[in-house]
Formats: sequence, C-alpha cells, structure tokens
Amino acid sequence: MSPHTHPAVAPDALDVDVTADVEALHEDGITARKGAFTPEWVDRLREDIEAAFEEARSRPGGAVGRGPHRYYVEIHPEQLRGFVDLVDHPWVRSLCTAVLGPEYRIVEVGFDVPLEGAVNQPWHRDFPMPEETRAERRLTSLAFNVTAVDTEEDMGPFEIAPGTQWDDSPEFGHGMFPPRSHYPRYEERAVRKYPRRGDISARSALTIHRGTRNHSAKSRPVLVLGVDGPEATNGERHDAAVTRAYWESLPERVRRHLDCEIVDVLRPITQKHTIEGLVMGDA
Repeated sequence: MSPHTHPAVAPDALDVDVTADVEALHEDGITARKGAFTPEWVDRLREDIEAAFEEARSRPGGAVGRGPHRYYVEIHPEQLRGFVDLVDHPWVRSLCTAVLGPEYRIVEVGFDVPLEGAVNQPWHRDFPMPEETRAERRLTSLAFNVTAVDTEEDMGPFEIAPGTQWDDSPEFGHGMFPPRSHYPRYEERAVRKYPRRGDISARSALTIHRGTRNHSAKSRPVLVLGVDGPEATNGERHDAAVTRAYWESLPERVRRHLDCEIVDVLRPITQKHTIEGLVMGDA
C-alpha cells in the first residue's frame, strides 16, 4: 500500500488499484482516467449542463463570474442524469477512499463554462491550504473534472503547474493567489490539459492552476465534483440538496457519502462560492 494512502483503508476495500493515481496526486497534484465513460454518456451530460446553465443565467445569483465570459454554477445532483454513474464509478470510489478514507463526503456538484472571450485567469488555488496539508502533507479533499467536449488548443484549455499543491507562502493573497513574482515557477512547470469526452481527472484544488484564454467561438463546459475527507470544510460553501424521492432511489453506497440536505422541493441555488481574485479577469 502506498505511504500516501489514507491509513484507515485496507487494500481490499478498493474496487480498482489506484496506487499509481495516489502517487501522481502526491507528486503532481493531478491524475486522470482516460475513457472512463462513453462519448454518448458525456453528450447527455452536456445537455444537462446546458439546460442548467440556461436556467441559472436567467435569474440573479444563478451563475457566478470567474473572470470575463467565464462562469461557475453549482447544481443539485438530480439535475444530472449521470450523477450516480459518476459518483459510483469504481475509479472515483476507489480514489476517494484511498486518499480521503472510507468516510469521504460528496459536497459539490457544479460546472465551469469558459465562453468565447474568456481570458487568462490569474494563477490560483481554489481555497487556502488546510493545516493538515501544511503540517502533515496530507490531502483532505479532491476535485474531479469531467470535460463535456473534446478539448482543442484554441478553446482555452485548463493549465496546471504540477507539484505545486504543497507551495506555501505568506505572500499568497487570501491564501490562494501567488504574487506575480512567483509566476515564473508556474509558467516553467505549466502543463495544458486536452481531455476528450469520457475522460475524468482528479486533482487537489490546492495545485496551482488557471483557465486560459478562449480564442474560439465555442464554450468549454467542465463538470466539477467536489469531495471532502472527514476534516475538510468545503461543504460549508455549497448548498446541494436532493428531494426525498431521489434520495430513496439512490443506492445505499451513494447515500452513505452524499452530504446534502433532503427536501420536499428543490430550490434553485444562489451561488456563494465566489473566488474574488478571479472576478478581476486577466492576470
């Protein structure tokens, strides 16, 4: 068993061997599973994202800006026909268990949409470094991304600086934004990602990253699934809920990990996970 695997996890608790993925998360801060889903499954996902995006943009607070022409929308699990397929995928389940332990919690479902005209974001991480990571070099949450399109160079691909999940400096604005003097380190390490429909990536949201300029006329929607270990508090920033009927339809194995309110009627989510520095746009 990898020394970076959660100590409470026995190897036989995992459905698939994720040893190499756990190592990659520790070394690079990101890993991926190619072809986890069929392109047809992803095309349905895109339909659901586009419907949710249209609804969210029709009301105040429905979509939050992450820079010019770039939006984030949090949604409820049952707005995605493929929600159970995703969270119950053996690779997703095994990776969450190996890194975060058997008590992991699904706390966020949402999507990012860079539209035509989106600009380079400043280099950033998505929240300040937790003390467990600083003191013990232990990851307490994971972010999974599923692209809804085949990513091309001109569509503003996601760019990440591998190995920077451990970077720590009092100079980081709000604990998230490295100063410009640090940019050469990230630019030297930067890797652009070109996932295809069906691929899933998993990363620490502490790994320094940015969205890049979208030169095309196409949008590049990406699903975001946020998962916390027992000590993480990212769930406090999210408002996902499920209806009672939907909750009862879920497999017990999914219910055990789904950390959200059970309601009679779903209310549209007003976004509250803003990342102030990203609203400003080009670095």
